[in-house]
Amino acid sequence: MASIEMKNIVKKYGDGYPAVNDVSMDIADGEFMILVGPSGCGKSTLLRMIVGLEDISSGDMVIGGSRVNDKAPRDRNLSMVFQNYALYPHLSVFENIAFPLRLAKAPEDEVTRKVEAAAQVLELNEHLQRKPANLSGGQRQRVAMGRAIVRDADAFLFDEPLSNLDAKLRGQMRTEIARLQRRLGITTVYVTHDQTEAMTLGDRVCVLRKGVIQQVASPRELYEQPVNLFVAGFIGSPPMNFLPATVKGSSLETPFGTIELDAARAEKVAGRDLVLVGIRPEYFEDASLVDDAKKHVGSTFTAKVDVTEWLGDSQFAYIPYDAPAEVETKLKELSAELDADQLRTQAIVSIDSTSRIREGREAEFWLDARKIHVFDPESGENLTRDPEAGAELTRIAAEDRAEQVAQARGDA
Repeated sequence: MASIEMKNIVKKYGDGYPAVNDVSMDIADGEFMILVGPSGCGKSTLLRMIVGLEDISSGDMVIGGSRVNDKAPRDRNLSMVFQNYALYPHLSVFENIAFPLRLAKAPEDEVTRKVEAAAQVLELNEHLQRKPANLSGGQRQRVAMGRAIVRDADAFLFDEPLSNLDAKLRGQMRTEIARLQRRLGITTVYVTHDQTEAMTLGDRVCVLRKGVIQQVASPRELYEQPVNLFVAGFIGSPPMNFLPATVKGSSLETPFGTIELDAARAEKVAGRDLVLVGIRPEYFEDASLVDDAKKHVGSTFTAKVDVTEWLGDSQFAYIPYDAPAEVETKLKELSAELDADQLRTQAIVSIDSTSRIREGREAEFWLDARKIHVFDPESGENLTRDPEAGAELTRIAAEDRAEQVAQARGDA
């Protein structure tokens, strides 16, 4: 196992465009780090520079205390699991897992011992003599992971390993990868464009945008204290709502009425005119289901519902609103960068599944004003971010993770 340090890493191609631009980050020994972002953000390029499949234009890559810029991939002792599994169709599961040991000319008893131990961990014992063509997608993924395990590598590198699986199997494999990584305690770098994978798997998540790090933090800090509009829009499903608002003293005038700010938030937005208010869907509720004691800490408004989606355990309501032209332009630009559908001038509201709110009718909603974020529409900066609260969330997550790893190793 080893730590990975990146110091001012840059990758430029022939046209001079920096696919990765001045990335500096420390990944601790045993940490599960996620690299996430939309297509073209540089996450896979960065992973390939760690393993040695891409040259580094400038900067230093340090693994286990040694600079590896000039080392070939085979000399870095890293195991990479690819999107397409890269299995040999003519070899059995046993021989696919054993392949790196065969290359290293390991003794036969060592090959057998390590392959059988990996198969036990991955529940592949009954499939060792089968060929990849006779396996399910999830089983093939586990074979690829087994090949990584037997190498006794310093780190695992995953390049969108679940993107070829269906939704149900992706959920199962996420759980297996998380359990395996905790048990082995091996440093892991995992690339994905799926923010659900990022939020459920990582100790910390690095959000990339056009080759530049936006924020590195625990999933909960990213969600509750995003540093800017881009991170706030990328993390979360459904995404955060962005409403135009004008600042008037200690309040914000939005398409859904007035939102009163606490003293700390009011001070941070003082002197500004047009801002964007960030509100997570779950910060709304059906006002008829909110008790009176809770209503005084939020805002209540009436709006016409366009569409509702009932999902059994939850329900979403879509509420359109009017926005200034500059806000619509900003939302279009942001949705293009997020590689997502256009962020429409509508709010997505999460309401209780028992709510009787119906589409095409006006309804009363309650908004928890204590949890909103306010962004500068030009720079995208989160004006109301609390860095200390965010750092505390990441610290607590690190402590919880250390306990989980210790318990997993004790149970193994």
